[in-house]
Amino acid sequence: MERMNYLAKGILAVAAVLLLTQCNGKKSNNSSVNNTPKGVAQTGLRVAYVDVDTLLTKYAYWNELNEMMMKKEENIRATLNQKARELQQEGAEFQRKVQNNAFVSEDRAQQENARLQKKQQDLQEMQNRLTNELQAENQKNSIQLRDSINHFLKEYNKTHGYSMIFSNTGFDNLLYADESYNITKDIVDGLNARYKARKK
Repeated sequence: MERMNYLAKGILAVAAVLLLTQCNGKKSNNSSVNNTPKGVAQTGLRVAYVDVDTLLTKYAYWNELNEMMMKKEENIRATLNQKARELQQEGAEFQRKVQNNAFVSEDRAQQENARLQKKQQDLQEMQNRLTNELQAENQKNSIQLRDSINHFLKEYNKTHGYSMIFSNTGFDNLLYADESYNITKDIVDGLNARYKARKK
């Protein structure tokens, strides 16, 4: 499904590029100089694109979210590793006691074994819960990022009047586009200015 979505976006992008190429390739019958503004084909269609990789590396809001999530992930990993080490030490101590017949009775050894198994199960459940919470927060952050960019683009486009603004990530959408259609710097600067103003 996701692959079909990328394929559909790719086909749309290729069609737009072909349309622009054909429109720009046609010679005007009059001898006047072409004063078509940036991003405007002779059909009146205004297009631009944003390099998403560049946007993500330079958008302060995303960088702060990313840093916060990396710290949370490191904290989770450190907590789980600490608990796993403790459990491993207790397990090794249990094995040592079994080998040395240090338990008062067979029942006492079984109780200790059951306690360690329960602790291991609790640790696994904790790992699953923390992983799920981290994934949910990552998904929430991605939605906030998308909404932030979409909202800004709507405001930005009120004064710039583009018909379409494509996203470009590597070769996912646009195979080729003239750099004059690249508005990434404008978008990054605008997003960062808006984010900086909100943080005050």
